[in-house]
Formats: sequence, C-alpha cells, structure tokens
Amino acid sequence: MRFGVRLHTISRDSSAEAWATANRLLDDLDPDTVAAAQSALGRSESVGQQRMLALHGGSRDKLEIHPNLWAGVGLVRGGAGTALVGSHAEVADLIEEYHSLGVEHFVLSGYPHLEEAYWFGEGVIPELAARGLVEGRAKGGLPLLVSSGR
Repeated sequence: MRFGVRLHTISRDSSAEAWATANRLLDDLDPDTVAAAQSALGRSESVGQQRMLALHGGSRDKLEIHPNLWAGVGLVRGGAGTALVGSHAEVADLIEEYHSLGVEHFVLSGYPHLEEAYWFGEGVIPELAARGLVEGRAKGGLPLLVSSGR
C-alpha cells in the first residue's frame, strides 16, 4: 500500500511574504460569501469534506491548523482545502515531514496556478533536490506531480 496527499502550496522567499499572499486570497471574501460556501459544502456526504470543514469550523481565526499548514482554501472551495504556506525551506520541511511518515505521492497546486507553479519550481524544488528528495526512486526520492488544477 502507498500513500499520497493532495495539497496546495504557497511558498515565497520569506515566510512573511507567503503568509501575506495566503491572507490576500481571502481579502475579497465577505462573511456572507464564506457562510454560503460553508453551507453548500456542509451538505456534502463526503467524509473527507466533512473533516475539512471541521478543521476550521468556518472561522478565519483558526486557519493555521498545524505550523505552516493553512486551511483557508477550504473556507470556500470543496476538495483539497489545505495549503503548505511558508518560505521555500519551510514548505520543503513539511514535504519532507510527510515523506518521513510514509507519504510517497504528492499532488500539489496553488492559486493562481501558473504563479504558484513558478514559485514552487524555483524555490521548493531546489530545496528538495538539495535534500536528495527529487532525484528518483532509486535513491529513495519522492516523485512529485505539480498540478495545474485542471
């Protein structure tokens, strides 16, 4: 049996820049929009969706559910609603942590798709490569799939 995880990423040169970017994603969402989305998502019969909703309870105050793991996307979007947020090294640290726990497959994306793919490719991939985590299975590396979200 193998394990994988589907996450968004928001990485920047500094942690402060990454968190500012994450928070800007919510800037245009008023409380009524969040409440309507939470109500619609709450009707889902998906156990995964119900667990996602329970992570933040619809509140903007509790979105960092683990250091550098942000549930903000799940306020208004179904499915993968968590993001790794931080400096390139911090995001690489979390990926390495998941990998050490047995996660072998990562499906990663972000908003906007192209911009986040750039930041991940230019910042996080070199961090992971320096740690020997993207050189292939023969060396114990983990395969990565950066998704465009389509």
